[in-house]
Amino acid sequence: MLRKAPDKEKAVGTARLVRLAGVGLGFLLLAGAGFAQTGAPQSYLQKLRTVHTPADFQHLAGTPGSKIQLHREPRWQLADGSVLIGSSRGIVREQSGEKVQPFPADTLLPWNEITVIAEEQPGLLWIGTTRGAIRLDQRVGAATTEYFAGRRWLPADRVTAIGFEEPASGHAVWIETPGGFSRIEYRPMTLEQKAEIFEQRVRDRHLRHGLTSRSALPVAGDLSSNRTVPNDNDGLWTAIYLAAECYRYRVTGASDARESARQGIAALMRLESITGISGFPARSMVRLDSEARPERGEWHPTADGQWLWKGDTSSDEIVGHFFAYALYYDLVADEKEKKQIRGVIDRIAAHILDHDYQLVDVDGQPTRWGWWGPKRIWTKPDETGLQALQILSHLQVARHITGNSRYQKAFDELVSRHNYALLTRNQKIYIPGYINHSDDQLAFLSYYPLMRYETDEKLRAIYLQSLERSWQSERPEHNPLWNYIYAASSGRSEYDAAASRATLERIPIDLVYWTVSNAHRRDIAHNPMDDRRGHRQSLLVLPADERPLMRWNGNPFRLDGGREGGSEDDGAFFLLPYWMGRYHRLIR
Repeated sequence: MLRKAPDKEKAVGTARLVRLAGVGLGFLLLAGAGFAQTGAPQSYLQKLRTVHTPADFQHLAGTPGSKIQLHREPRWQLADGSVLIGSSRGIVREQSGEKVQPFPADTLLPWNEITVIAEEQPGLLWIGTTRGAIRLDQRVGAATTEYFAGRRWLPADRVTAIGFEEPASGHAVWIETPGGFSRIEYRPMTLEQKAEIFEQRVRDRHLRHGLTSRSALPVAGDLSSNRTVPNDNDGLWTAIYLAAECYRYRVTGASDARESARQGIAALMRLESITGISGFPARSMVRLDSEARPERGEWHPTADGQWLWKGDTSSDEIVGHFFAYALYYDLVADEKEKKQIRGVIDRIAAHILDHDYQLVDVDGQPTRWGWWGPKRIWTKPDETGLQALQILSHLQVARHITGNSRYQKAFDELVSRHNYALLTRNQKIYIPGYINHSDDQLAFLSYYPLMRYETDEKLRAIYLQSLERSWQSERPEHNPLWNYIYAASSGRSEYDAAASRATLERIPIDLVYWTVSNAHRRDIAHNPMDDRRGHRQSLLVLPADERPLMRWNGNPFRLDGGREGGSEDDGAFFLLPYWMGRYHRLIR
C-alpha cells in the first residue's frame, strides 16, 4: 500500500528522503509525499493582458491618480545624458563627445524596425517595433528581453505608443496599436493561485460527460462562444487532468479535488463500458440528442442508438488510462472504488493479453497503434523501446491493482524470453528531422508507474538507465513534467528545478490558441532542419509565453503555429506537473 498522507497539509521539518514501502523498492519521494513545505509560498510576477478600445483608454487614463503619458517617439534620453535613437535598422546610443554605439551592446533584439522607445525605470526599457513590443531589462547582469507579439499580447503588431501606470499590485504598461490598446500587467502571484485560475477554467468551459475536452471558439478569442468538442485522445487528456486532481487531493485534502477526480474516473470507466467490448476503451464519445454527429474518425453507435463512441483506440489512450487509474487507486479511491478499478484494469489487461498484446476493435482487427507483443514489436524498430516500456508499465500496474498472477507471469516472460527490459534502453531513438514529441509524453507517463511498482533492483537499474538517457535528451526542453517524473523516479537531486519552475511561471494565463509567429526574429538560432511535420524550428526553446501554445506532446522548438484564436486549451498540462511537483516536494 502507498504510505498515507494527511488530508490537509502539515508543516514538517527539514527535507528528508522517504522510501515508499510496498510499491517498488527505490521509488523515492523527496521530503515525503503529501506533506507541506515549510516557509511562505514563493511569488513571482505573472503577465496578464487585457485589450481596450481608444475610448476605454481615455476613460481609464483620465481617472484621478491614473494619468498615463503615452510616448510616441523612437527616441529617449537616459539619466546619464546619452540618447537612444531608433530607426528602421535598430537602435544606437549617442553620447556627447563619444562615437555612436549600437544598442544594446550585449544582446540582439527580436526585431529592429523601431517605432517607440520608453523607459519604465532606470535600466528597464520598452521598445515598440513594427512587429511587436520588446521589454529590455538591463538592471541586473546580462540584458534580457521579453517579446510581445500576436493577439496573445497585442490587438495589432505595429506599436504606435507606450505608457506606464503603477496599479495597487505590481505594475503595468499600456501599448497602443492601430487595433486598439493592450494593457500588460505584471501581477504578484503564486503558482497555487495560478493553478486555481486553471482549475476554474476547466470547470467553466472544458467538461463534457466528465471528459476533459478542448473548447472550440466559433468567435475567435471570445470565451463566451465556447462549445466543447470531442478529440481523438479524450481519454488521455482526461487522465492528465484526473491525475492532477489526485495529487491536489493528497496535498490539500480539498473535497472539490476529490469530486473532480471521481468525475474523471467515472468518465474513463464509461469509455471502457460504452464500447460493449470487454477491456476495449473508446477514444471518445458523444451523445446524439445534444451533440452534433462527428464527421471525422471511426465512430460506432451504442445498442440504444443514443451514443456514438470513437474506435481505433491507440496506445495513447491505454497509457493515459493506466497512469490515471493507478494514481486514483493509490491516492483517492475508497474500497468500493478500488473494487471497480480492479475490475476495469483486469478487463483491459486481459483484453490485451487475450489478443496477443493487441487492442482489437469491433471489426475484429487490431487497431493501428494498439500493439506491444513480440510478434509485432520489430515491425517498427524505432518504436521498440517505447512499446516495451509501455507494456511492462501496464503489466506492473495490472499486477499491483488486481493481484492477478497472470500479469506477473506475462511480465516475466517478456523480460526473460524477449528482453523487453533491455529494450527499454532504446526508448529514445533520434531520427534526424523525425522527433516525435507525442512519444516523449507516452514514455514519461509510462516510466512513472513502472518505477513506482518495480521491486526487482536489477530491473530498476535497467529502467533507470533508460530513464536517465531519455531525460538527458529532453533536458533542453525545460519540461517540468519530464523533470519531476525523473526526480520522483530516480531520487536524483539534480532535475533542473529552476528551469522547471520558470516554465510553469511563463505558461500564459490566456490559453486561447492564438496564431504565433517567431520565424522572423533576429535573436534566435534557427535549426536548419524542419520538424517531422515540416515546421520551422529553433535550436533553443523559447519561453512558453512566446512560442505557440501546446501541450507536452507538442514540439517546443516550433517557431510558428496556432489556430487564429479558434479554440482554448483546458490547461491540465500545467496542473499535472504543478501538483505532481507539490506532492513530491519538488516545488516549494
